[in-house]
Amino acid sequence: MTNGIAVITFAAFLILSLTGQVDTAAVLGGFIPARIDDPQLFAGVVAVPVWLTPLSCTLIHAGWLHIGFNLLMLVFCGRQVEQVLQMRAVLILYIVGAYGAALLQWVAGPASPSPMVGASGAISAVLATYALLYGQRTVRRIGPFSANFLRVIWLAAGWIILQLMIGVASSRGGFGDLGQIAIAAHIGGFLVGLVLTRPLLLWRFRKGPRPIV
Repeated sequence: MTNGIAVITFAAFLILSLTGQVDTAAVLGGFIPARIDDPQLFAGVVAVPVWLTPLSCTLIHAGWLHIGFNLLMLVFCGRQVEQVLQMRAVLILYIVGAYGAALLQWVAGPASPSPMVGASGAISAVLATYALLYGQRTVRRIGPFSANFLRVIWLAAGWIILQLMIGVASSRGGFGDLGQIAIAAHIGGFLVGLVLTRPLLLWRFRKGPRPIV
C-alpha cells in the first residue's frame, strides 16, 4: 500500500512538472480554505470539488526537494507501520490524516485564498503512528511528561523544522507561495496519527469469535 501511494504521488508530480502545470494544479486541485465558506469562489471554473481537495492536494508538490523528502519519509515510515498494522491501516491513516490536516489548516485561516499542496499533512499521520510504534526507549521522562510523549514531541518538532527548511529552499527556487509550509496542516495530520494508532492496534490484533466446544 505504501509503495502504491508513493508511485501514484510521484507519477502525478512528474506529469505536472513535465507539462508545466504545477501552478495551475495548485489552484484547481489544492486545498484552499476560503472555498469552504465561499462555494462560489470558483464559480464557472472547472476545479476539483472542494471536499476532494484534501486528497487531490497530496498529489501536487512544489518541486523535487519537496516530493523527494515527502516520499522518502512516507516509504520509510509507512512500510514500518505496515509491518505492524498491515496495509489497510496505512491507507486509513493517510486518508484521514489528509482531511485532518486540511481541517486544522482551515481552522488556522478560514479566509485564506492560498492553496495548500503536498502530502506532508497525510504523511504526518503515518509519522505519528511510526513514532508511537518505534520510538527509542532511551528517552527518559521529564517531570510529568512520559518518555513516550517526549518521543512524539521531538519527532513532530523535527518533522516540522525539516519541512520549514524545504519550504525556504522551494521558495527560492521560484515557486513563491507554493514553497510556504502549512504548519497547522502538519500538526493536524500528526494529531490524527496519535488518535488513530491505538484503535488501529486494537483492530489489527482483535480477537476473533471463540470456537464453541
